[in-house]
Amino acid sequence: MLDAGYVAELTELTRSFGVTHTGVAPADVLLRARVAIEQRIADGLVDGMQFTFKNPARSTDPQRAVPDARSVFVAARPYLLPDQERPDGPMGRVARYAWLDHYAPLREGLWAVARRLRADGYKAVPFADDNSIVDREVAYRAGLGWFGKNANLLLPGAGSWFVLGCVVTTAPLPVAAGPVDDGCGTCRRCLDACPTGAIVAEGVIDAARCLAWVLQKPGIIPHHLREAVGDRIYGCDDCQDACPPTVRLGRRFTVDVSTDEPPMAWLSVLQLLMADDAGVAQMWGRWYLAERDPRWARRNALVVLGNVGGLAVGPHTHTVRAVLADYLSHHDPVLRAHAVWAARRLGLHDLMPVSDPHPDVQRELQMP
Repeated sequence: MLDAGYVAELTELTRSFGVTHTGVAPADVLLRARVAIEQRIADGLVDGMQFTFKNPARSTDPQRAVPDARSVFVAARPYLLPDQERPDGPMGRVARYAWLDHYAPLREGLWAVARRLRADGYKAVPFADDNSIVDREVAYRAGLGWFGKNANLLLPGAGSWFVLGCVVTTAPLPVAAGPVDDGCGTCRRCLDACPTGAIVAEGVIDAARCLAWVLQKPGIIPHHLREAVGDRIYGCDDCQDACPPTVRLGRRFTVDVSTDEPPMAWLSVLQLLMADDAGVAQMWGRWYLAERDPRWARRNALVVLGNVGGLAVGPHTHTVRAVLADYLSHHDPVLRAHAVWAARRLGLHDLMPVSDPHPDVQRELQMP
């Protein structure tokens, strides 16, 4: 029988892959999420983001993923690791979820569940880090947690350091009684901690100001956001670092670092800027990169260098100057423009060209 005992058996299949929380949601249309997505688009808060915003009718309907679906098995895997020491030199900081590939073991656990359901005669398709379904909303409906004011899903007694995935299935699994109660109360520390004020209302994010998206999207990084980028080269954790449940309770669930792959918490911006395209792709690895174009990784590195390069002393000083000199004459005007900004931030006015044929670079040169 597909009762709580059966769900417990499915849960047990995920344990060896690091999953700590599971639940079951109905496979109905995610109306709440659909309304929210459409409202964000109407309000101009998406800033070109695709992901689950690209096709809300699809990403909010489990039936589009698996016709005749009856339920969705949801799993959460923690990704919190011990802090990693900052290496010497100008370094770019990486958001915690990207230090290791936490989705790979999560997918293995979800596939173990899917295989069991298929063996028992049901259709079952796993999804993790996939635009086909709004997994946070499914996890909310499955009773795994509540939505914090930073729009992250917070798990009771655990916080938000989790990656999420699910298995959409035709099996009529018993669903959760309902969402858990809100645990934020009057706390607004995440709103106050956001370096750009991107959390414009409780649970509402302006993507154009969210540094996690700013560092992923293509194009020139807006001038007024570059100092706020600080040393971040990929992602931003500030709203989670400020969240009391996450900070206080998150360390109850940490990751076993028994892997041959060392955590990538820091990235040398000088090494990245001196690497060829193949080298940049290797350093960037599995992380999202718009159009898979290394120019956006280099753009981020130039902004970080402008913010932290002044700390480079001794053997790094000459390298910083040499790298910026190369990029000030780079064939790509996007990179020249960011190199102008970085050189000015570091006071390296002697490196600056007098003029440039591209209007974007010319505007940078004319900035006070």
